[in-house]
Amino acid sequence: MVQRSIRFRIRPDGRVEELVEGVAGNGCEQLTERIEAKLGSVQQRQPTAEAYQGQSATLAPEQTLTNPVS
Repeated sequence: MVQRSIRFRIRPDGRVEELVEGVAGNGCEQLTERIEAKLGSVQQRQPTAEAYQGQSATLAPEQTLTNPVS
């Protein structure tokens, strides 16, 4: 069984980057949508190789969020 993980990097300027691992296709969006709603709006998406496995993906597992957590 593939292990799923979400890694967060909080930048000094308050931006939050998340990287989803172990999720093929656009399942990463479903996995992270509630977290992203709490953190802020998504500024940017960058697909990883996993985003293209199994289906064509239009959403990416790595995102940069605005409105950082205080």
